[in-house]
Amino acid sequence: MNFTLLKSLAFGLVILASASSFGQKNTEKPKLVVGIVVDQMRYDYLTRFDNQYGEDGFKRLQNEGFNCQNNHYNYMPTKTAPGHASIYTGTTPQNHGIISNSWYNKFEKKDVYCAEDTTVASVGTDNVGVGQMSPRRMRTSTITDQNRLHTQMRGKTIGISVKDRGAILPAGHTANAAYWFQGGDEGVFITSTYYMEELPKWVKNFNKKKPAKAYMKDWDTYKPIKEYIESGSDLNDYEGGFRGKETATFPYDLKKLGKENGGYSILKSTPYGNSITTDFAIAALDGEDLGQDDDTDFLAVSYSCTDYVGHNFGVNSKEIEDTYVRLDIELAKLLEALDKKVGKGNYSVFLTADHAAVHVPAFLSNVKIPSGYFDIRSFREELNDFISKKYGRDDLIEDISNDQVFFRYTVLADETIDAESLQKEIKHFALQYKSISKVYTRAQMEQGSYDSGVAALVQKGFDQERSGDVFFVLDPGYLTGGHTGSSHGTPYSYDTHVPLLFFGNGVKKGHTYNQTVITDIAPTVAALLGLQDPNGTTGTVITEVLE
Repeated sequence: MNFTLLKSLAFGLVILASASSFGQKNTEKPKLVVGIVVDQMRYDYLTRFDNQYGEDGFKRLQNEGFNCQNNHYNYMPTKTAPGHASIYTGTTPQNHGIISNSWYNKFEKKDVYCAEDTTVASVGTDNVGVGQMSPRRMRTSTITDQNRLHTQMRGKTIGISVKDRGAILPAGHTANAAYWFQGGDEGVFITSTYYMEELPKWVKNFNKKKPAKAYMKDWDTYKPIKEYIESGSDLNDYEGGFRGKETATFPYDLKKLGKENGGYSILKSTPYGNSITTDFAIAALDGEDLGQDDDTDFLAVSYSCTDYVGHNFGVNSKEIEDTYVRLDIELAKLLEALDKKVGKGNYSVFLTADHAAVHVPAFLSNVKIPSGYFDIRSFREELNDFISKKYGRDDLIEDISNDQVFFRYTVLADETIDAESLQKEIKHFALQYKSISKVYTRAQMEQGSYDSGVAALVQKGFDQERSGDVFFVLDPGYLTGGHTGSSHGTPYSYDTHVPLLFFGNGVKKGHTYNQTVITDIAPTVAALLGLQDPNGTTGTVITEVLE
């Protein structure tokens, strides 16, 4: 055999080996999937604060992963509990049933919380109520549940957040554990008997070191405040601040301020609450041996403190800019730990948000953008007065909450009042009311089918059993509540447009401007892992993301 032929054969073998290796890389599943939800993160925080970020946090996810730049929520209300549930179930409140953080239960005749469960007990705290939580009010399965089922329960699921709902809903029904932060005078991570009878040793050890105590220190800007040019002035009229401090300006002595602001709970409204979340997530990697065998594990991490800071100080504050500068460092720290403990190429990550947020309406008004505040108390009084005059009864309405009106059906039956007629009367009244933009009725939601516009978003958030009878949408830029800080909940782009980044095993490098929706995340992860979609999924696979 001559030299040229041998050379050709050798070259061919190298090509075959490379192809085989490439194919193997693409067929191997990640050992660990890490789902990261940043509470109240607007998409433009990626672009607005870009110059402040290092190379190893947000930028690493963008530069080495896939960026869905036109990602939106496809329903309202854009709130924390529905957001987390929708991300992980691949469907909207219409199917998973988590219609808000809390809602009026017309069967129990009281407000109920999305994760409350009085059949379980607290674990890791003596404060009874804070641990009585579970995912039982969520009707559908999650991508984390599907992974557990697919691996015959060998693949682990751990949910972690400062907020209970931020840990519980993503972790799903079958989770090994969900842990959340208990502030007050404790400063520890806790759980409930839904998951276990006592905390595992690694959690006890973490709590025993009193990690929260180390963060009760000064909160000053990470960088010189003069470099924070992507936000407004430090002293302004649009921020809440903390009790015990006259102005909402840096620095904040948390140890001193904690006495009047809930003890360790003050950490929730600072970047340090995100830091302790990262610390606990890294401890979980070791404590649970996540990503160490052939069955894919799932770590669901929700960074809640961005939401608390946004509600307190607003989306244009120095405090929110510093919080994201510091969150970027936390992400880099978490990714470094994953590289070390699970291995580069052995894990996959997605990062998104449970909703975004509006600029403080008082600020918008001052810069001549239409905005304002909706007085819900006056609306209740005037609506009840209208109904009383029209029908001669003042007890036809049982509750008004979450921008919904609930009827008292027993009275309607006694008075032989037609529910649809009452819906129309209230709709007509509400449309005349200042700062209400649109109104929809239960009849419209049940009898119609909407494919676009605000009506479609309202319908995807409508649950036949749990939702009310009339729904109203405020004008853009309007909020219900106090005149400081930001909030969310509407169908407008400032609340619906959130980041969506994919990174790691099985993910292409790239980006898309095509619109994606929040319910596409779970089916995309299911495709990555070769799983059955969650049982209520209405989203579709984002094919551009996957190798």
